[in-house]
Amino acid sequence: MNFFLETLRLLVLSLYYTLEALVKLVVPVRKKDVSGEIVLVSGAGSGIGRLVALEFARLHATLVLWDINAEGNEKTARLARERGAARVYVYLCDCSKKASVYEVAEQVKREVGDVSILINNAGIVTGKKFIDSPDALLEKTMEVNSIAHFWTYKAFLPAMIASNHGHLVSIASSAGLFAVNGLADYCSSKFAAIGFAESVALELLASGKNGIKTTIVCPYFINTGMFDGCKTKWPHLLPILDPNYAAKKITDAILREQVLLVMPRSLNFMLAVKNIFPVKTAILLGEYIGVFDSMEHFKGFAKRE
Repeated sequence: MNFFLETLRLLVLSLYYTLEALVKLVVPVRKKDVSGEIVLVSGAGSGIGRLVALEFARLHATLVLWDINAEGNEKTARLARERGAARVYVYLCDCSKKASVYEVAEQVKREVGDVSILINNAGIVTGKKFIDSPDALLEKTMEVNSIAHFWTYKAFLPAMIASNHGHLVSIASSAGLFAVNGLADYCSSKFAAIGFAESVALELLASGKNGIKTTIVCPYFINTGMFDGCKTKWPHLLPILDPNYAAKKITDAILREQVLLVMPRSLNFMLAVKNIFPVKTAILLGEYIGVFDSMEHFKGFAKRE
């Protein structure tokens, strides 16, 4: 195909896809049925992991709950059963360790079956300036927030490819789209998680496995306790998100097979400024929205439950 025809194809399809996206804003895509699907949620013992698991429990999915916190994970399982989950399986898993991920994954395959919706949610944050962060914590942040996704994909993606059916979900962060002062390691891990999810999605598309969907979630701070002490300069423009609202939006995005979910929507404008305008303009916007001091009073989790 020559240059003229390929360029014409690009322009025509770009216009079509833009119009399609505008129509979907008015007429939302129908939600898929996940009853009976095997849904694995890592980091299910608290926070967004727990709340997303409970959303899928209400939809009568089979839940596989992973967490390093056994007590919190058991509590999530009890709440999930109360909300109508078809089946609930609880596993202790340290996602920072490849051996643990592979061992528990094999146990899941034997005891439950092939996971069809994989939600990589487990995450940690140090909340320290890079130069003040111990090496061990820097490594742990990368291991939990991004490298663990390698091992969960390796464990569960082959069965999805064989059946051309599945859904890969990465609970990333707006810190994977924008740099934040005081979050160097966390930003690095989330940029990596987004790049990995996008790259594997492209591999699947190129190989014709269009039955395997990908959803990448990029929220601003969520009020789960993980970022306690963090502040937002303009709450009406860039609010700290309510956990229940965030969990419902994440679940809805998965059910509608939405590729990218950015919360709140105002971040899309800021992302456009970052990508289109000069670097100094993006820095000026960063100062305006408060990314230079949002972590100044960070405390993090007092406790996990």
